[in-house]
Amino acid sequence: MGQISIQLPPPPQPPPTADPRILHARAITAANIHRSLRNNLITLYSKSNLLSYTLRLFHQISSPNVVSWTAVISAHSNTLFALQHFVSMLRHPTFPNQRTFASLFKTCASLPSLSFGLALHSLSFKLGVSAQPFSGSALIHFYSKCRFPVEARKLLDEIPHKDGVCYAAVIVGLAQNSRPVESLSTFADMKCSDVRSTMYSVSGALRAAGELAVLEQCRIIHAHALLTGLDGNVIVGTALVDAYGKSGLVYDARQVFDENLSSMNVVGWNVMLAGYAQQGDTNSMLEIFNAMEAQGLVPDEYSFLAILTSFCNAGLVSETDWWLTRMKVDYGLEPALEHYTCLVGAMGRAGHLEEAERAALTMPLVPDAAVWRSLLSSSAYHKAPDFARSMAKRLLEIDPQDDSAYVIAANVLSNAGRWDEVAEVRKMMKDRRVQKEGGRSWIEVRGKVHVFFARDRRHERRDEIYAKLVELMELIEKLGYVPVWDEMLHEVGEWEKKESLWYHSEKLAVAFAVVSGAAPPGKSIRIVKNLRICRDCHEAFKYMCRVLEREIIVRDVNRYHRFVNGSCTCGDIW
Repeated sequence: MGQISIQLPPPPQPPPTADPRILHARAITAANIHRSLRNNLITLYSKSNLLSYTLRLFHQISSPNVVSWTAVISAHSNTLFALQHFVSMLRHPTFPNQRTFASLFKTCASLPSLSFGLALHSLSFKLGVSAQPFSGSALIHFYSKCRFPVEARKLLDEIPHKDGVCYAAVIVGLAQNSRPVESLSTFADMKCSDVRSTMYSVSGALRAAGELAVLEQCRIIHAHALLTGLDGNVIVGTALVDAYGKSGLVYDARQVFDENLSSMNVVGWNVMLAGYAQQGDTNSMLEIFNAMEAQGLVPDEYSFLAILTSFCNAGLVSETDWWLTRMKVDYGLEPALEHYTCLVGAMGRAGHLEEAERAALTMPLVPDAAVWRSLLSSSAYHKAPDFARSMAKRLLEIDPQDDSAYVIAANVLSNAGRWDEVAEVRKMMKDRRVQKEGGRSWIEVRGKVHVFFARDRRHERRDEIYAKLVELMELIEKLGYVPVWDEMLHEVGEWEKKESLWYHSEKLAVAFAVVSGAAPPGKSIRIVKNLRICRDCHEAFKYMCRVLEREIIVRDVNRYHRFVNGSCTCGDIW
C-alpha cells in the first residue's frame, strides 16, 4: 500500500459572543439602525449561520457600499450565491476591494471554479489589488487548490509587502501539490525575510519534509517551532508527528505525540497510527488504537485505514478481514474503496490470487486502478505470468497510460522466459507512447538532499561513489549475495545484467552515504525511493548492512524497509 495521508484539520472557530438577534433587536428599539451597523450585523449573522437574516438585512440597505456587498458575499462564501452577488455588485455599480476578492477567490477554490477565478484575477489586476496581502494570499490559495503551484509561487514574488499569510499559502500549496523541495525553499526564504511564521507555514513545511523523509529538515523545523512557541499548537504538533513518522523516526514521533497528548484530537491519533502502520509495527499500532478508545475518542475511517494497511503489508488475510468486518459491524462505518483495497492486497500478497480477484469483483464498490495494480504487483511477487497479464489488462482498461502495468507485466513474462509476449507488451507501450517513470533515490547529508538516478554520473563525487559501490558489491558477493535477475526485461548477457543491477539509484545512494561520511558507525543510512525497491537491491542491502555494520533504512512508495543483521523488517513482502 502507498503512504498514508492524513488531512490536518483547520483550527476551530470561536463562537460569537452574543446572539446577533439580540443586538439587532436592541438597535431597532433604540432607532439606531444605520448602514454601518447593518453591515456588522450581516457579518455576525453569517458567523452564527443565520443566512436568511443576512439577505433580509442587506435588502434593507438603501445604498449598499463595498463593505455591505463584501459582507453579504462573505456570508455566502463557498457557494454560487457569492458569485451571483458579486455580479450584482458590479451591475450596481460598486467596485470591489481586496477583501471582496479574497472572499471570492476562496469561493472559487472551494467550488472549484477555475474560469471564474481566472476572470477575477484579471479584474483584480486591472484594479490594482491582486498584489495586496488579503487578495494576494487568497489568490495564491486559489491557484494551489486548482493544481497550479508554479503560478502560485510566481504570485508571491509579485506581492511587495509579503506577510506570514502569503508565505503560508505558498508553502502549504507547494507541499499539497507534491513540490516539497520548493515548499521548503519558500519556508527558508520566509525565515530569511524575517517574516513571522504561522501554524500553517510550519505545518506546511513539515508536510514537505515528511514527503521527502528528510530527517534533519524535520528537526530544524521542530527547533524553529520551539523557538516561536508554535510547538504547542495542535496543528503543528500533529504535523510534527506526521513528519517524524514519515521520516522513519517513529520513536521521535511518539515522543512529540506524548508531549501533546492532552490536546491531540482524532486526527493526531490517526497520524500516530499511520506512523506505526508504515513501519509494519502492528503491536504498537494496536496499543495506540486501544489507548485512543480508552481516551473516549471514536475511531474514524482513517483510523481503520492505518490498521488495515499494516495488516495488508504483512499479508495477514484473516486479521485484515476481521478488522474490516469490525469497522462495519462494531463502529457503523462504511468502508471506502481504499479499505477494500487493503483486503484485496492482503489476499494477493498471501498468494491467494484467484480469491483476491473474486473479492475485487464482488466488493460493493467498483474497483479502481489501485486495486488491479495491487494484484498485478502480487502476481509479480508470486511469479504468476498468466495472472499478471490478466491484471495488466484490467489495469490498462482503466488507465492505458499507466506505465507500471506494462513494466511489471513485462518483468513477470521475462522471468518466465516468454520473450514473444515481452516484445508484445513493449511494442504496445511504444505504440501508446507510454514513458516508464524513472526511478530515483535521494539521501539527506548535512541538511542537503542528494538525488540519484540509475547509472547516474552527474554527481561531483561520482568516481568515489562508483569505486565504493564496486567495492561493496564485491564484498557482499563473498558473503553469499547472488544477483536477482527476475526484473530484467531483456534477454542479454550475464555481464550486462550484472552491470545494470549494480548501478541502481538506491545502491548509488548507499555508496554516497559511505564516502560522504553521512553515516558514521552507529548511525543509520536513510534512503528514500520514488518507486518500489527492486528485488535485487532488497537482497543486496541485506548483505550490505552486515558489511557496513549499520542499519540501512529505505522508504519506498509502499512502505519502510529496515535492513539489520542480514534481514528486512518487511519479511520480504512488499
